[in-house]
Amino acid sequence: MEPDAKVERNTTRLGESADLLFHRIEVTAYILLGVLLAVGIALGMVGTAMLLFHSAQATGDNHLLVTAIDRVLFVLMVVEILHTVRVSFRSGTLVAEPFLVVGLIASIRRVLVITLESSQATEYGKWTAESQAHLNSTMLELLVLTGLILVMVISIYLLRLSKRVES
Repeated sequence: MEPDAKVERNTTRLGESADLLFHRIEVTAYILLGVLLAVGIALGMVGTAMLLFHSAQATGDNHLLVTAIDRVLFVLMVVEILHTVRVSFRSGTLVAEPFLVVGLIASIRRVLVITLESSQATEYGKWTAESQAHLNSTMLELLVLTGLILVMVISIYLLRLSKRVES
């Protein structure tokens, strides 16, 4: 046997061993990440349920309701991230659509929180220069978020459309 063939075979065997080791590390990381996300989802759901219960008891306190809605949407984002990890684990590839969905949920969550907080702020106070500046910055943020939401919805639509065309 020639020395070059022996070195090439050892190199191939080393590459295969490294590939197997890295694959096992990747699988272990996905499993641990999935477990941590599942625990986070469970804790988030319990905390949100308790917050909604307290919100129902405290009539007239919209702050608890805003916080509960915020947490529900956060848990929904974590569930979508867990779905992304599961899909990536099964297919072995990273898919863009679940990340767009997470970004869409996060943007909608922020719009809802801003809207609810702004409606609370305008109920109690008079218009001052400071409140007008806050309103202007809030409106600008809502405009940017609206544009972002539209871009993500169009991106998701185009991704799904391209999948249909490929099929």
